[in-house]
Amino acid sequence: MKTKILSISLMALLLIGCKKGEYAESAYATADSAAVVSDDVSVAATQTVEGKQFVKTAEVDMEVKDVYGATISIEKHLISLGGFVTKSRMEAQTLSENTYNISDESSMLIRKFQNQNRMQVRVPTEKLGEFLDFINDKKVFLNSRIISAEDVTANIKLSKMEAERQAKTSTNISQLKTGKDKVKLDDDNMSQANSQKYSDEILADQLKYSTVDIYIKEPSTSVAKIPIVNTKNIDNEYKYNFFFDVKNAFVEGFYLIQQIFVFLISIWPIVLLGGLVFYFWRRRKPLANTK
Repeated sequence: MKTKILSISLMALLLIGCKKGEYAESAYATADSAAVVSDDVSVAATQTVEGKQFVKTAEVDMEVKDVYGATISIEKHLISLGGFVTKSRMEAQTLSENTYNISDESSMLIRKFQNQNRMQVRVPTEKLGEFLDFINDKKVFLNSRIISAEDVTANIKLSKMEAERQAKTSTNISQLKTGKDKVKLDDDNMSQANSQKYSDEILADQLKYSTVDIYIKEPSTSVAKIPIVNTKNIDNEYKYNFFFDVKNAFVEGFYLIQQIFVFLISIWPIVLLGGLVFYFWRRRKPLANTK
């Protein structure tokens, strides 16, 4: 009987030891998994602190294999998370450009360029970590990533106190006698209340959506071969045409003779007067010689 009880006790101890070992292994695996996640995303993007509220922003500068493909992929994933794009400027930065003549009629423009895109997106704050994880998978090389979490808890409390103060001020103004001063005070208080509501709306939007500035570019230089017209050869071909220029010169000379003839006709009174003066001068000269 004692031997049986001892055997049962040993089996129980072995079972308990196995369970503890499995639990310890499971706990270690969970901790290791959490470490992997925290390596991928900064704590600033996912942290939550009781009694605190944060306005979160991020800046990502990285190189990707294909700027256009990465942009489309990022935009689609952003929309699936409930976010939206506020700015996207894709452009090709030209590094060099040369033209080579390959025939009398055609040339080849060789342009070396690098594609890049600057984006600004808004993503739901609770999805910021997931979105940054997705972007991180698109990188070839990460130049920089800046994540900030600004504590705005005090700003929210101040906003509530200001709203209470304005409400109390409005009540006090309503108890005053009607007059110009009352109207001015009421108008000023309402203007302050509107400004405060506007600030509250902006802050609420910043808390709900995080702003992420993304700059992506391709690490390698792309080359574009663009067929163009050989403009230099065309200029030389039409720069000088002997027969055409001779014909134009003949025509222009004929027009010049016509213009001179028309000019002489237009000054006929002067020509006639000059002729008469010359005629009488010639007539008087022989008479002078006779004397």
